[in-house]
Amino acid sequence: MRGIGDKIDYFLLFIVILLTVSGFFIFFSASLGLLARESVNVNYIISKQLIIGIGLGIPAMFFFSKIHYKYIKKYSIHFFIFALILSALVFIPGVGFKAGGAVRWIALGPITLQPAEILKVATVIFFASYLANFRKDLDTHTYSWIAYIMLLIPPVAILYKQPDISTVLVMGAATFSMFIAAGVKWKYIGIFAVVSLLALSGVAFSKGYIQSRLSTYIHPGVDIKGDAYQSNQLLITTGSGRVAGRGFGKGIQKFGHLPEPIGDSIFSVASEEFGFLGSLFIVILFILLGWRGLFISARAPDYFSALLVTGIIMLILAQAFINISVNIGLFPTTGLPLPFISHGGTALLILLAGLGIVLNVSKYMKKT
Repeated sequence: MRGIGDKIDYFLLFIVILLTVSGFFIFFSASLGLLARESVNVNYIISKQLIIGIGLGIPAMFFFSKIHYKYIKKYSIHFFIFALILSALVFIPGVGFKAGGAVRWIALGPITLQPAEILKVATVIFFASYLANFRKDLDTHTYSWIAYIMLLIPPVAILYKQPDISTVLVMGAATFSMFIAAGVKWKYIGIFAVVSLLALSGVAFSKGYIQSRLSTYIHPGVDIKGDAYQSNQLLITTGSGRVAGRGFGKGIQKFGHLPEPIGDSIFSVASEEFGFLGSLFIVILFILLGWRGLFISARAPDYFSALLVTGIIMLILAQAFINISVNIGLFPTTGLPLPFISHGGTALLILLAGLGIVLNVSKYMKKT
């Protein structure tokens, strides 16, 4: 096993830096589509992404790469409780605020924070610790399963109330991957999968907007100026780039045709300007990130670090590929942003901090 002070995985670091830099240039171009909107301060949006997301995110990544992952485990429950409390603050009048029919943000002066971004990572850290401590009991003791489900209820309930079902979906994909990585028997994994699908189905039927999105996905040609407007515009934007794209900054659809050109629609903006080749480049970067992350997980020194890396990487991959699938018409619209690229300075900051933890684990990889 490598000793303390050994180098981080530079290949993963290179992919992260490449995604961050490429993502900012795509974000910058997409932001130009907001110039015609009088109520939007484009300079502020770009500055916030650059200063908070990259300016603070890169130092945060290197900071967490220096903190031994065992300290992360030691304080996992504290971080989880803190994230739950922070996420619940959005429901307090004067602290949280509503936008787009959802209560997901906290205003900190000129800065807005979406606590769900912290809650995702905190949940992964806490459940990596839980699974590492009770991995064998999950195969033999019913109480371990009951405890696991009970511990999932608080974050899911908070996200359901906001509502932020998309984050529940991403968090579920990450924890399910951690289950598999923990070596839990497949029959129990199957039970967990069935229960999760039933729960998601119940949520879908309880939320009218989810039913509308599912209907639009099944019948995309109906009401193209109403509920199906965004999904149709995404396909038009993505396809108009053809092979090589229109060129950097030369996209047309971002000017008034896409509801969220810097948000969940940004992959389509990139596809229009850089074409199929540019889109493929983005997908390959995410695949390389996932491959290297799982490479580190497979060689992690203990169960906790392996599960932790798996969870963090799967949070990113699940969100990225759901977003991309929405933009090319393979998945119903969700509102999920694209990691590294979409608007959200604090989200990028937290993402890079999480990858700093992965880089720390990479210092202690077992030798093959």
